[in-house]
Amino acid sequence: MATASKSSAQCKEDKQMQDYFKIADRTFTSRLILGTARYPNPETMLESIAASGTGMVTVAVRRYNLEDQSSESILGLLKSGAFHILPNTAGCYTAKEAVLTAELAREALETNWIKLEVIGDDETLMPDVVELLKAASQLVALGFIVMPYTNDDPITARKLADTGCAVVMPLGAPIGSGGGIRNPANITIIRELVSIPVIIDAGIGTASHAALAMELGADGILLNTAISCAQHPAQMARAMKLAVEAGRAAYLARRIPERLMAERSSPIGGMIAHA
Repeated sequence: MATASKSSAQCKEDKQMQDYFKIADRTFTSRLILGTARYPNPETMLESIAASGTGMVTVAVRRYNLEDQSSESILGLLKSGAFHILPNTAGCYTAKEAVLTAELAREALETNWIKLEVIGDDETLMPDVVELLKAASQLVALGFIVMPYTNDDPITARKLADTGCAVVMPLGAPIGSGGGIRNPANITIIRELVSIPVIIDAGIGTASHAALAMELGADGILLNTAISCAQHPAQMARAMKLAVEAGRAAYLARRIPERLMAERSSPIGGMIAHA
């Protein structure tokens, strides 16, 4: 009887210790968000999404026919899954374009969630900060839950948070570059400056990049190309899932301080003297 009681208490404690991920009014069990572009075929996309364990996928509003939500369409296939669909404003270059795209997405997909992208040019695909901040402010006022893709500038991140965005999503490296986390210190500073979730969006190329981002204190990862363009997408999706989980666990465990010189792992007191 005592054993059963202990087992029940342990189960309750384990449930309380689960590391849930909350954005606005939704709670997710996975901290990995996936894009849905550039997969070789819909079957591979669905297989990869399943292997990743994600609870949210993002779709580019301007690249899909929102009116076609049949069971065989991309939107229809995604809607059949047990995950949240996050429309994004990819391909927008001004606040006006982004706000209009978000409003179209809200009407067609019946969601007020939006991943906000306002790009400065076609070569770098870096955010246009002025237009981004303008769009974020307008969308928040219109009742959207805004998830903005931004550069890794701590001041911009803080301004987006102050505007009322649900999260901030600094890039690790340029979109599709696979460059990893180019400025780790900036990610750490952003984590210190804002109280809302920080999600690394863009630049992740492999599992070690994802793990590092999480160890720096990121709350989640949004990626696409690293999985969709891998030689074995579903296998990479599973690797990313494990990397995000491992990086988060390491962050919560609080690593040892970094040292320049060695430090003994075993005490020297009481050592047996040699004759």
